[in-house]
Amino acid sequence: MANQTLLAIVSIAVTIPLLTVGVLSSAHSLDFKKNESEKIFTVTSFYPLFDFTKNVGGDKVDVSLLVPMGVEPHDWEPSIQDLQKIQHADLVIINGVGFENWIHDIDSVNSDAKIVDTSLGISILQSYDEEHDTGEELYGDPHIWLNPVMAQKQVENIANSLSKIDPQNEKYYRQNAESYIKKLQNLNSKIETELSSCKKDFISFHNAFSYFANQYGLTQHNIIQSNEPHVEPTSKSLENIVNLARNLDSNIIFSEEAVDQRTSQVIADEIGGKVLTLSPIEIGDSNSDYIKKMEENLVHLKEALCN
Repeated sequence: MANQTLLAIVSIAVTIPLLTVGVLSSAHSLDFKKNESEKIFTVTSFYPLFDFTKNVGGDKVDVSLLVPMGVEPHDWEPSIQDLQKIQHADLVIINGVGFENWIHDIDSVNSDAKIVDTSLGISILQSYDEEHDTGEELYGDPHIWLNPVMAQKQVENIANSLSKIDPQNEKYYRQNAESYIKKLQNLNSKIETELSSCKKDFISFHNAFSYFANQYGLTQHNIIQSNEPHVEPTSKSLENIVNLARNLDSNIIFSEEAVDQRTSQVIADEIGGKVLTLSPIEIGDSNSDYIKKMEENLVHLKEALCN
């Protein structure tokens, strides 16, 4: 797949200008100037960043989502049209921590896009990933957006980048970011309060909730020991999870929107329990938003831990 993507990049590189990718940090300055009447064209890699950027940019930013609604970002590769979209963007906002594995393909051609890594300033967890099956090497866990406190830092990084590229509207972006960060702070307080007196162990589908669990004093156990959800569990790992669920006296097994529910259902059937969704919020939903999805997760976690 990566080779196909690279071939696509090379083919369009013949017809588009060759420029340079720059990775943005809060300390970097931008040499781009906006006309006051123009909107900043911003491309975001996946749904949470799309939602964050819309809230910060408001009516002064044209925000586009690269990974389409309903598509799992772990499986996604940019098309020629996506690369052309990136070429015309003023900013490309990514999660970082290796989540956008296609970013190196874009880096292999010369694009004018300024890349904003929203993980800057966030302490990254390292974890073993059975997707790579080395048994030794640790990989950065990219799921920072599932911790509402870390999401605040991502929003701040987005506001910093918009302010640098469009300094005449800095106050506007800062105010929008402050308003949205207050909502994230309220979300954090709500989760903290409502889970404080509940059980601590939950069984998620894949290794997506480590930052969340650390924030709220929970312990995450996973059906799949991977940062990516599309790894087939072995019969032994399923047996281990069944035994763990019994030992924890747990009757809720979590699944996700974009995976085969039957895996979680097999475990639930073995323990006489049921399956609920614990969303890693990787897939876009035009009828919801980040905070609503997090609140839905809280409702399901309370059913699993607080009853």
